[in-house]
Amino acid sequence: MKKLLQTYLNTFKGLSREVWWLALITLVNRAGAMVIPFLSLYLRDDLGFSLSNVGWVMTSFGFGSLFGSWLGGILSDKLGYYKTILISLLATGIGFLGLQFISSFWAVCLGFFALIAFADMSRPAFFVALSAYSKPENKTRSLTLIRLAINLGFSAGPALGGIIIASIGYYGLFWADGITCMLAGILLIQTLNPKKAKETDQEERIENPLSPYKDRLYILFLIALALFGVVFVQYFSTVPVFYKEVRFLTESQIGLLLGLNGLLIFVFEMPLIAFMERKGWNQIANVISGFIFTALSFGFFYLMGWNGFLVIGMIVVTLGEMIAFPFGNAFALRRAKLGRQGAYMGLYSMSFSLAHIFGHNSGMQLVNAFGYNKTWLVMVAISLAGILLLLYVKKKSLKIKI
Repeated sequence: MKKLLQTYLNTFKGLSREVWWLALITLVNRAGAMVIPFLSLYLRDDLGFSLSNVGWVMTSFGFGSLFGSWLGGILSDKLGYYKTILISLLATGIGFLGLQFISSFWAVCLGFFALIAFADMSRPAFFVALSAYSKPENKTRSLTLIRLAINLGFSAGPALGGIIIASIGYYGLFWADGITCMLAGILLIQTLNPKKAKETDQEERIENPLSPYKDRLYILFLIALALFGVVFVQYFSTVPVFYKEVRFLTESQIGLLLGLNGLLIFVFEMPLIAFMERKGWNQIANVISGFIFTALSFGFFYLMGWNGFLVIGMIVVTLGEMIAFPFGNAFALRRAKLGRQGAYMGLYSMSFSLAHIFGHNSGMQLVNAFGYNKTWLVMVAISLAGILLLLYVKKKSLKIKI
């Protein structure tokens, strides 16, 4: 046991102090992100929105994410990652506190658009900061550490969120989210102020770097990731509603099931990524494997009678997530041209924003029109399309060796 623990701890060695601070800031921020996993239930139960209206609110959420990611990429290159992250955290905290007082459909759509735009401004900036604070050989593990912080926060967040809803109601989630965003901003000021933090990436910048919009292979890669995102975001919109309306789980049970995802990632992702890196497997091939596991997870929704199948399905989708996201992030950072990293990672973040725009709403509309079983089949078909596209990207990237 002692040897196993030491092996696990060794996977974290060599990461810079700034990366650890960045991970702690992320943990504080994400631990308070309790509204998002329960958003579809909040809109359905507390505000009384129809499934169709819930889908359109999710679309507003996605458009806000798209705009915020685009703006964050620009600001990261112009203002720097530090100022961009700080503005995002403080503005998001204020937004969460104010959003609880809005209840009409159009106001909620506009409110969530603005909130997520501010929140996702920080996404490309976090990637740029992570790249700046990591040596080239440590970037994939640094990305994994940040994901561990995110998922540890998400493992605690939904579980606490379910308790808060049961005890004081949904409005308590908005207060928790708002306060933790501001705390994360204060922690950023104290630890990663440019006067205190030291960049460790010594890679040279190149002259006149290629715009990501002209990088055809990168665009194809992002389209495939957007398809993956459409499938994956179902676990934050249609799947929680399915858990409640078809499998009759309570909010607390749903919170624990979603929290299992983050807990598994916290325990197993870093050793898994370290093992796969030692094997030297192709990054795109790893993303494809993650995509396959995610698609397979929907098959467990057809197995009725025992809710343990839902737990197994969550384990399978978590395995897919653990493989696909770190290596997808690493490929994007490797592809990014130095000097335009903000633009590259902004576009990378926008691919998932597109998934929020089309994924949540299309999932809700499909459920509303055809039911859950046919919706899961559509998600599997989308997965197959994304896998084929990634196979093409893998073939081309091997030829040009990037």
